[in-house]
Amino acid sequence: MSPLPGKFNQAIDDFQLSAVNSETDAHLEKENAGPARHASPDKQFCVFRCGRERFCLPVLDVEEVVEWPLLTRIPLSSAYLMGIFNLRGTIVPLVDIAMTEGRRPGLLPKHVVVASYHEGEHHDDMRVGIAADEVIGTFSVTSDAMLEQGPDNVPHCVGMLRHDDRLALMIDLRRLLEVFPGPAI
Repeated sequence: MSPLPGKFNQAIDDFQLSAVNSETDAHLEKENAGPARHASPDKQFCVFRCGRERFCLPVLDVEEVVEWPLLTRIPLSSAYLMGIFNLRGTIVPLVDIAMTEGRRPGLLPKHVVVASYHEGEHHDDMRVGIAADEVIGTFSVTSDAMLEQGPDNVPHCVGMLRHDDRLALMIDLRRLLEVFPGPAI
């Protein structure tokens, strides 16, 4: 192996660490930060497609996204309730919020978005699975990308989210569970 050039060795010998006090550190952070180019994101949303429509949930409401599970159908249940499935020892009802569009027989969604609704301190969390044909991803957005009013004909949506030049309907889990009540387990 050849020795390093003399200038490089001299630079290594001259290199020393020195203590930086908090005032100097704060000043350096301000210098390195530069001008703010983009507003910091306010919220993150998980965007997914059910039928032809895009929906979104706050990331904090989404527990996980799973592949299509083995379902147990419930006799005499509502048309929107596709069944229940076992998620690591917890029974989760699976609803199809795109059922009004009519799915082709035998064509099942590919994913389940498992969401959790926190009702209060004295109640347990309510889990619900939402059938999704495609999970588009998670998006960090600012408040100017959110529209406060949802369509009148979709009672479980409280607004809309602009992303990728499209709109996604924001789901309110409390309203979703009122419109699509799951089985009492």
